[in-house]
Amino acid sequence: MRSDALRNRERILEVALAELTRSADAPLSSIAKKAGVGQGTFYRNFPNREALVLEVYRYEVQQVADTAAQLLATRRPDQALREWMDRLAQYAMAKAGLADAMRKTTCSRGSLAGLGHAPLTSAVTLLLEANEAAGTIRPGITPDDFLLAIAGLWQIDPHTDWQSRSARLLDLVMSGLRSGARGA
Repeated sequence: MRSDALRNRERILEVALAELTRSADAPLSSIAKKAGVGQGTFYRNFPNREALVLEVYRYEVQQVADTAAQLLATRRPDQALREWMDRLAQYAMAKAGLADAMRKTTCSRGSLAGLGHAPLTSAVTLLLEANEAAGTIRPGITPDDFLLAIAGLWQIDPHTDWQSRSARLLDLVMSGLRSGARGA
Protein backbone atom coordinates (compact mmCIF):
# COMPACT_ATOMS: atom_id res chain seq x y z
CA MET A 1 0.00 0.00 0.00
CA ARG A 2 1.22 3.49 -0.79
CA SER A 3 1.94 5.63 2.26
CA ASP A 4 -0.93 8.04 1.52
CA ALA A 5 -3.35 5.12 1.05
CA LEU A 6 -2.17 3.62 4.34
CA ARG A 7 -2.65 6.97 6.12
CA ASN A 8 -6.18 7.22 4.68
CA ARG A 9 -7.03 3.72 5.87
CA GLU A 10 -5.66 4.38 9.36
CA ARG A 11 -7.54 7.68 9.56
CA ILE A 12 -10.78 5.96 8.53
CA LEU A 13 -10.28 3.32 11.23
CA GLU A 14 -9.47 5.96 13.85
CA VAL A 15 -12.61 7.97 13.04
CA ALA A 16 -14.75 4.83 12.71
CA LEU A 17 -13.68 3.64 16.15
CA ALA A 18 -14.72 6.94 17.74
CA GLU A 19 -17.98 7.20 15.79
CA LEU A 20 -19.05 3.57 16.19
CA THR A 21 -18.24 3.69 19.90
CA ARG A 22 -20.60 6.67 20.18
CA SER A 23 -23.31 5.18 17.98
CA ALA A 24 -23.68 1.78 16.38
CA ASP A 25 -25.63 3.42 13.55
CA ALA A 26 -23.05 6.08 12.63
CA PRO A 27 -23.49 6.78 8.91
CA LEU A 28 -20.60 5.64 6.74
CA SER A 29 -20.76 8.90 4.80
CA SER A 30 -20.22 10.80 8.06
CA ILE A 31 -17.23 8.61 8.94
CA ALA A 32 -15.70 9.22 5.50
CA LYS A 33 -16.27 12.97 5.78
CA LYS A 34 -14.77 13.20 9.28
CA ALA A 35 -11.80 11.11 8.11
CA GLY A 36 -11.26 13.61 5.30
CA VAL A 37 -11.62 11.07 2.50
CA GLY A 38 -14.00 10.77 -0.41
CA GLN A 39 -16.59 8.04 -0.81
CA GLY A 40 -14.46 6.25 -3.42
CA THR A 41 -11.46 6.09 -1.09
CA PHE A 42 -13.66 4.95 1.76
CA TYR A 43 -15.29 2.12 -0.22
CA ARG A 44 -11.98 1.00 -1.74
CA ASN A 45 -10.78 0.35 1.80
CA PHE A 46 -14.05 -0.89 3.26
CA PRO A 47 -16.60 -2.06 0.71
CA ASN A 48 -19.40 -2.20 3.30
CA ARG A 49 -20.28 -1.53 6.94
CA GLU A 50 -19.47 -5.09 7.97
CA ALA A 51 -15.90 -4.89 6.62
CA LEU A 52 -15.31 -1.63 8.50
CA VAL A 53 -16.82 -2.78 11.80
CA LEU A 54 -14.94 -6.08 11.73
CA GLU A 55 -11.60 -4.38 11.06
CA VAL A 56 -12.15 -1.86 13.88
CA TYR A 57 -13.08 -4.69 16.21
CA ARG A 58 -10.05 -6.82 15.26
CA TYR A 59 -7.70 -3.89 15.84
CA GLU A 60 -9.16 -3.03 19.23
CA VAL A 61 -9.16 -6.64 20.47
CA GLN A 62 -5.53 -7.01 19.44
CA GLN A 63 -4.64 -3.95 21.52
CA VAL A 64 -6.23 -5.51 24.62
CA ALA A 65 -4.57 -8.86 23.93
CA ASP A 66 -1.13 -7.28 23.53
CA THR A 67 -1.25 -5.88 27.07
CA ALA A 68 -0.98 -9.41 28.55
CA ALA A 69 2.69 -9.81 27.66
CA GLN A 70 3.44 -6.23 28.67
CA LEU A 71 1.92 -6.81 32.11
CA LEU A 72 3.73 -10.11 32.62
CA ALA A 73 7.02 -8.38 31.91
CA THR A 74 6.55 -5.98 34.84
CA ARG A 75 4.32 -7.75 37.38
CA ARG A 76 3.89 -11.03 39.23
CA PRO A 77 1.73 -13.43 37.20
CA ASP A 78 -1.32 -13.13 39.46
CA GLN A 79 -1.09 -9.32 39.48
CA ALA A 80 -0.71 -9.30 35.70
CA LEU A 81 -3.76 -11.52 35.27
CA ARG A 82 -5.95 -9.44 37.60
CA GLU A 83 -4.84 -6.15 36.02
CA TRP A 84 -5.43 -7.54 32.53
CA MET A 85 -8.94 -8.51 33.62
CA ASP A 86 -9.53 -4.89 34.68
CA ARG A 87 -8.28 -3.64 31.32
CA LEU A 88 -10.58 -6.07 29.55
CA ALA A 89 -13.50 -4.75 31.62
CA GLN A 90 -12.56 -1.15 30.77
CA TYR A 91 -12.44 -2.07 27.11
CA ALA A 92 -15.80 -3.84 27.30
CA MET A 93 -17.50 -0.87 28.94
CA ALA A 94 -15.84 1.84 26.85
CA LYS A 95 -16.65 0.04 23.63
CA ALA A 96 -20.32 -0.69 24.33
CA GLY A 97 -21.28 1.24 21.18
CA LEU A 98 -18.81 -0.78 19.15
CA ALA A 99 -20.29 -3.95 20.63
CA ASP A 100 -23.72 -2.80 19.48
CA ALA A 101 -22.33 -2.18 16.01
CA MET A 102 -20.80 -5.67 16.03
CA ARG A 103 -24.12 -7.24 17.02
CA LYS A 104 -26.01 -5.31 14.36
CA THR A 105 -23.43 -6.02 11.69
CA THR A 106 -23.13 -9.72 12.34
CA CYS A 107 -26.69 -10.61 13.32
CA SER A 108 -27.44 -11.90 9.84
CA ARG A 109 -24.51 -14.32 10.07
CA GLY A 110 -25.57 -15.78 13.38
CA SER A 111 -22.96 -15.04 16.04
CA LEU A 112 -19.77 -13.29 16.97
CA ALA A 113 -18.05 -16.60 17.69
CA GLY A 114 -14.49 -16.56 16.51
CA LEU A 115 -14.23 -12.82 15.86
CA GLY A 116 -11.25 -11.62 17.82
CA HIS A 117 -11.20 -14.92 19.68
CA ALA A 118 -7.64 -15.88 18.67
CA PRO A 119 -5.88 -12.79 20.11
CA LEU A 120 -7.81 -13.01 23.38
CA THR A 121 -7.24 -16.74 23.64
CA SER A 122 -3.50 -16.21 23.11
CA ALA A 123 -3.40 -13.52 25.80
CA VAL A 124 -5.38 -15.63 28.26
CA THR A 125 -3.20 -18.67 27.53
CA LEU A 126 -0.06 -16.64 28.21
CA LEU A 127 -1.44 -15.37 31.52
CA LEU A 128 -2.85 -18.72 32.66
CA GLU A 129 0.37 -20.59 31.86
CA ALA A 130 2.47 -18.04 33.76
CA ASN A 131 0.16 -18.28 36.76
CA GLU A 132 0.01 -22.06 36.71
CA ALA A 133 3.83 -22.21 36.55
CA ALA A 134 4.04 -19.79 39.50
CA GLY A 135 1.48 -21.81 41.47
CA THR A 136 -0.86 -18.83 41.84
CA ILE A 137 -3.90 -20.47 40.21
CA ARG A 138 -5.28 -24.00 40.24
CA PRO A 139 -3.88 -26.21 37.51
CA GLY A 140 -5.86 -27.16 34.43
CA ILE A 141 -7.79 -23.96 33.77
CA THR A 142 -8.31 -23.60 30.02
CA PRO A 143 -8.70 -20.33 28.13
CA ASP A 144 -12.30 -21.36 27.34
CA ASP A 145 -12.97 -21.94 31.07
CA PHE A 146 -11.59 -18.50 31.85
CA LEU A 147 -13.52 -16.71 29.10
CA LEU A 148 -16.75 -18.38 30.21
CA ALA A 149 -16.05 -17.38 33.82
CA ILE A 150 -15.69 -13.70 32.91
CA ALA A 151 -18.53 -13.65 30.37
CA GLY A 152 -20.64 -11.76 32.90
CA LEU A 153 -18.65 -8.63 32.01
CA TRP A 154 -20.67 -8.30 28.82
CA GLN A 155 -23.91 -8.32 30.84
CA ILE A 156 -22.99 -5.22 32.83
CA ASP A 157 -24.66 -2.01 31.71
CA PRO A 158 -21.89 0.52 30.92
CA HIS A 159 -24.22 3.36 31.92
CA THR A 160 -24.33 2.22 35.55
CA ASP A 161 -21.66 1.88 38.24
CA TRP A 162 -19.87 -0.71 36.11
CA GLN A 163 -16.48 -0.25 37.81
CA SER A 164 -17.54 -1.60 41.18
CA ARG A 165 -19.68 -4.35 39.64
CA SER A 166 -16.88 -5.54 37.36
CA ALA A 167 -14.35 -5.37 40.21
CA ARG A 168 -16.58 -7.60 42.38
CA LEU A 169 -17.12 -10.04 39.52
CA LEU A 170 -13.43 -10.21 38.61
CA ASP A 171 -12.37 -10.55 42.26
CA LEU A 172 -14.77 -13.48 42.54
CA VAL A 173 -13.26 -15.07 39.42
CA MET A 174 -9.72 -14.53 40.79
CA SER A 175 -10.70 -16.19 44.08
CA GLY A 176 -12.00 -19.17 42.16
CA LEU A 177 -8.83 -19.38 40.08
CA ARG A 178 -6.66 -19.25 43.22
CA SER A 179 -8.66 -21.94 45.03
CA GLY A 180 -6.62 -25.12 44.92
CA ALA A 181 -3.42 -23.43 43.69
CA ARG A 182 -0.28 -25.17 44.91
CA GLY A 183 1.23 -21.86 46.06
CA ALA A 184 -1.86 -20.88 48.07
